[in-house]
Amino acid sequence: QVHLVESGGGLVQPGGSLRLSCVASGNIFVINGMGWYRQAPGKERELVASVNSGGGIYYADFVKGRGTISRLNAENTVYLDIHSLKPEDTATYFCNAKGYSSILDEGTPKYRGFEVWGQGTLVTVST
Repeated sequence: QVHLVESGGGLVQPGGSLRLSCVASGNIFVINGMGWYRQAPGKERELVASVNSGGGIYYADFVKGRGTISRLNAENTVYLDIHSLKPEDTATYFCNAKGYSSILDEGTPKYRGFEVWGQGTLVTVST
């Protein structure tokens, strides 16, 4: 089992900034990629930013120039820093991780892929 715990959400004024943190724990052999998604009320979940094990980074257009995703591989942790927040950034932000766990199958080590989500952290941008 792999678990993600997010933190850092809350109420922020327009123009402000925040840092979201996500820590993965459990049976982790390797994490190939971690990312942040968000879901606003009545809307579909959308990718905000992601980073893979090779350092490749993706940003959605709506966060380019305002957001920075960073990852501490040794600590299975990913951060998302966003500045110049707008009311339309209000959403629940979810952490996502994809990778492999190690298992023993009749004494032989094998690897099982996983994709897990955090419980979400609410970000509200308002006066």
